[in-house]
Amino acid sequence: MKNYIFPLLGAAALAVTALPVHAEEWFVRVGAVQVSPKSDNGTLAGGALKTDIDSNTQLGLILGRHLSPNLAVEVLAATPFSHTAKLNGAKAVDFKHLPPTVSLQWYFNPEGRVNPFVGAGLNYTFVYDEKPVAGGPVAGAKIGLDNSFGLAAQAGLVFKMSDAIDLVLDARWIDIDSDVKVNGSKVGTAVVDPLVVGLTLGYRF
Repeated sequence: MKNYIFPLLGAAALAVTALPVHAEEWFVRVGAVQVSPKSDNGTLAGGALKTDIDSNTQLGLILGRHLSPNLAVEVLAATPFSHTAKLNGAKAVDFKHLPPTVSLQWYFNPEGRVNPFVGAGLNYTFVYDEKPVAGGPVAGAKIGLDNSFGLAAQAGLVFKMSDAIDLVLDARWIDIDSDVKVNGSKVGTAVVDPLVVGLTLGYRF
């Protein structure tokens, strides 16, 4: 199924651009986005290795379009996130990922100065550049982390600064699970399930 995820995300983005044009339907948001994996990321090697993944903050870019004053479609992108995974407390693997997410959102107070919203959608996390940490517990081994496809949920607040400028605070939970391979053999699954918090500046047009 993973072979179809990028085309689906691309189709969703194209669907956003294909909607009829009306005033202030589009929005672009840019700012800081932090990915914080949950505190317990599972165990590997039959429970022998406890897994912990650190947090990372990157530049987030959001493109969206309103289907109505209350309903919108949003695509989240970001510069690559970099993480280090620890095994039993020792730094073991460095890796990067890109987590494009498409969400359908509902805005509760589109005419107000403060506009709360919720969203739900799909995420595809592309993991790459896996490197064992020198001197770590898997130094010298070939490490593979599988890509992930899962659901995403979102809640946030839009603070209208002017007729076109917004300050947006939002938080997402994303279902991210990655199978871990050492020298080609699966040794377990890292359960990431991060909280993704964003503080962005938005422009409506």
